[in-house]
Amino acid sequence: MKEKLNLPLICLVAFFAMSAGALLGPVLPFMVEPLNTSREAVGMILGMYTFSTALSMIFVSFITDRVGRKKILVPCLLINGIAGLACYFSTDMTTLLALRFVQGIGIAGMLPIAMTMIGELYTGLDRVNAMGKMSMTTGIGAVSAPLIGGILASYAWNVPFLFYGLTVPLAIIVLLILPETNPHETRSKKRNSIIKALAEFRIFYTIMLSFSIFFLLYTMVIYVPFILKDDFGFTASQAGLALGLEGIAMATVSSRARSFSARFGKQKLLMTGFSITGIALGGLIFADSLYQVLGLIFIFGAGFGMVQPQLNTLATQVAPSGMMGSIVSVFNIMKYAGQTAAPLVLALVLLHSDLGMVFATSCIFAFLVASSAYFLKDIYELLD
Repeated sequence: MKEKLNLPLICLVAFFAMSAGALLGPVLPFMVEPLNTSREAVGMILGMYTFSTALSMIFVSFITDRVGRKKILVPCLLINGIAGLACYFSTDMTTLLALRFVQGIGIAGMLPIAMTMIGELYTGLDRVNAMGKMSMTTGIGAVSAPLIGGILASYAWNVPFLFYGLTVPLAIIVLLILPETNPHETRSKKRNSIIKALAEFRIFYTIMLSFSIFFLLYTMVIYVPFILKDDFGFTASQAGLALGLEGIAMATVSSRARSFSARFGKQKLLMTGFSITGIALGGLIFADSLYQVLGLIFIFGAGFGMVQPQLNTLATQVAPSGMMGSIVSVFNIMKYAGQTAAPLVLALVLLHSDLGMVFATSCIFAFLVASSAYFLKDIYELLD
């Protein structure tokens, strides 16, 4: 009976990891006045958490294979929940940012451990299926979290923080039900082995694909709202709902990850998925109607949903014995690196050109990555 609960519990962990940032997106404008801050500074409520998460993941990557998975996951769930609840009582920006930093420490161990436990509990197409279910869950989280945050904020600006408290009872359930997937006898004792592992091309290429797909994702997330606002008069909430189409497509395609992988193989799915994201980004340059823009958002989500479960699976498959947790942590760090690089690189493009060139740049990048997947088509051959 307990075994049937393993995957739902792991997916719940992934859901709460995804919702940490998305939950507060629509609430930020309503925090400016009660926190006596500015529109520019309030974005740090998200920025502080992502910075802390990325920083803490570096530490997690070095310890995750030396201790039990649950010894990391349970405290991380508790830290996230308790710090989130404490945010509810914050009355000033400084305190809130400090608590968000602490919360980021908790988030850092949630998604990497969830992915690692799937990699250790499942094999073959069952692993692809489990990763697909987890990606579907995070897709649902990407759509539902902003809606949940907006509904809770209708009561008061700080009520959404109570949502994070749900990870406290989840931590207790995880402690009692989930198995320990990293037995003591298999734990890595090699402190420098992660550096050597990252030098292996197949591992390095996999984590760079993680960087690439999230670079492309943030091209959509950041710059499509400008099209919706400038060309079609959308409000922030309407733009958020429009971007939700991406999450719906991602969840739908991710749910078929097992059958797609069995039929086409991971390499073809990576090549096709990146190509589809490139087509969607390039199409935005020429889109002149709302229906075309919404359709391209949906198409991008389908491409993303094709890539993400396969990459999550590959991250667990390419890891050397006893190092899955470390490699998966680095893999997730590169997601945040991609999210950080996109606004920095594309802001420079926008500074010297226009929005069309921003999408053209990311479109070209997507097709370069897809081409690399074609030319390196044998790199994952033995893993399919």
